[in-house]
Amino acid sequence: MSIFNIILIVVAVGLVLVMIRNGRRNKARQAELRAQMVPGSEIMTSFGLFGKLISVDELSNVAEVETTPGTIVRVHRQTLSKVVTPDEADPNAPRSVEEAMERANREAEEKEAESRRQLEEQGEPEFGERVDPTEPAASKPARRTSKKSDD
Repeated sequence: MSIFNIILIVVAVGLVLVMIRNGRRNKARQAELRAQMVPGSEIMTSFGLFGKLISVDELSNVAEVETTPGTIVRVHRQTLSKVVTPDEADPNAPRSVEEAMERANREAEEKEAESRRQLEEQGEPEFGERVDPTEPAASKPARRTSKKSDD
């Protein structure tokens, strides 16, 4: 056997071992997720639907999710992607689009005011101001003398 064949076999065995380890890790993660998904827990689906898990039917792979009181949505069990816990929520996150826009506008105004202040400190010219005074142009361009032939 050549050295190339030995290296090829070692790399192939290494890849198989990595795939087996990742498969076990994913399987353990999925088992932990299924253990957390009990009726009554807040969940999020893979397409971004939030709600309370009502029931999961293992035989038909259907889960019932209550999005608002009285509104129950039936989804496939595999679309349940994670359990939402209250400590994951960011307390500083905006609660509405209007609040998010207000924050973004306020931050933009603060950045603009800061950049104006920095420009004033640096003495930078504003748009349209001349930095150096222009030198007066030569009064008249030099005239070309024509060559006359003395024949």
